[in-house]
Amino acid sequence: MHERSVFQSRHGLDVIGLRHSGHQYWNLRPAVLVAESLRRGESTLSDRGALVARTGKRTGRSPKDKFVVREPASESHVHWGEVNVALEPAVFDRLQEKVFRHLAQRDVFVQDLYAGAAPQHRLNVRIITELAWHSLFARQLFVRPPGEATREHQPEFTVVSAPSCLADPAADGVKSEAFVLVNLAKRLVLIGGTQYAGEIKKSIFTIMNYYLPLKGVMPMHCSANIGPREDVALFFGLSGTGKTTLSADPERRLIGDDEHGWSDEGVFNFEGGCYAKCINLSAEFEPQIYNAIRFGSVVENVVLSPIDHSVRYDDGSITENTRCAYPLDFIDNAVEPAVGGHPRNIVFLTCDAFGVLPPIARLSPQQAMYHFLSGYTAKVAGTEAGVTEPQVTFSACFGAPFLVLDPAVYAGLLGRKLAQHDTRAWLLNTGWSGGPYGVGKRMKLPYTRAMIAAALNGDLDRVEYDDDPIFGIAVPRSCPHVPAEVLRPRQTWQDGAAYDAKARELAARFVKNFERFPSAADAVRAAGPRA
Repeated sequence: MHERSVFQSRHGLDVIGLRHSGHQYWNLRPAVLVAESLRRGESTLSDRGALVARTGKRTGRSPKDKFVVREPASESHVHWGEVNVALEPAVFDRLQEKVFRHLAQRDVFVQDLYAGAAPQHRLNVRIITELAWHSLFARQLFVRPPGEATREHQPEFTVVSAPSCLADPAADGVKSEAFVLVNLAKRLVLIGGTQYAGEIKKSIFTIMNYYLPLKGVMPMHCSANIGPREDVALFFGLSGTGKTTLSADPERRLIGDDEHGWSDEGVFNFEGGCYAKCINLSAEFEPQIYNAIRFGSVVENVVLSPIDHSVRYDDGSITENTRCAYPLDFIDNAVEPAVGGHPRNIVFLTCDAFGVLPPIARLSPQQAMYHFLSGYTAKVAGTEAGVTEPQVTFSACFGAPFLVLDPAVYAGLLGRKLAQHDTRAWLLNTGWSGGPYGVGKRMKLPYTRAMIAAALNGDLDRVEYDDDPIFGIAVPRSCPHVPAEVLRPRQTWQDGAAYDAKARELAARFVKNFERFPSAADAVRAAGPRA
């Protein structure tokens, strides 16, 4: 198959200076991309028809290999530091020439798509890849324009992914063979040396995190759904805390599972698909996600049974970060278009491996700002090389790796919107109960779902609360379908004194971390734990 798509844009690859003499495949549909990927030996099929690919030695993002070009137009806005590492324009230009030379005679797949379900806030994006399965991934993850609209599609930002183009750190001025380079002036992202498809997704999220706040729109690392009373709920959280699982609720309609904006009109999804973790995926507990993994979806780094090609979701031998990408309409009750009103509730998700945070608590507006800036969760043993005991992780705004501006900018947007729309905030612990990791047990998913339901439907408005003596947050005394003792983490520990010591240790970590935000209001600072 060497013919071009009938949906090729009249704005060709030359708009970014890519002089290309190989075959170009424009805006191919899923069935064609699946066939191409299989024909090229990039992937295989599961028993249910999902495309299964492996990403090689990089099975997750490479944050240390990400750079932002320092240039005059954006320099004063970018929050430079460990996340946004500066790269000189000349270094970017050399690597751009290397990537474009690498692709010049190779086959490339092009997808013209939207980032943003709300037309007034969306960004025209173009994804250029050398792998057919990456093109399918991008098509299923972003918002797909009508076929005829792609003829006039003029990209406002372009991502070029060339996994087989490896950098030479000594010669190219980067840290390894992999690189993710963001150039806001050229409106161009270059990705090389890694097959992990999540880099494509998160590059666009990074771009939206730059542009939208400058327009007064809040970008958010959260999932979103709508209840039967048209009440919107947002779920903020880092990887592994439950954003995708908890937003996929058969009683509520899904807006999206990971990236959203909050504008003057309401909430809108940045994407047209979901990117779910599928380690230990269960048809019993996560039926919507389980059933979405079928023909047209892309599964990364899972182990297949050699007999029938069924996916062994409980096998993390390749990586714990097994993933699946699928379009939103693979979820039965997804909202189309993926927009909603202003949220009635927001939920901050944390996986507390120390087992000391209550499973659910109500937050004041000041506490909401405190916990949003803190972005706490815990990495547990086995999730990363070298991690042998729980590690405290604070990720500002629950998405520090993707924040281009100062975290205070995003927190300021949140504070204004909470006040304007009288939105309630909750802290939900999906981590351990009865003791820390290795002693206690992970919070039962049915309990977590019951607590979410009670918070969103108003049941928790009719119960009494007690303030946690260390963390200061309001803990309900009862919740339907949840044993009362589960709501009090100290009561689930055999040794109350050991609980107190561990809780004070975590509280002190919160206080120490918050020193990073000297401009935070006194009322917000005072809303934190009592160390």
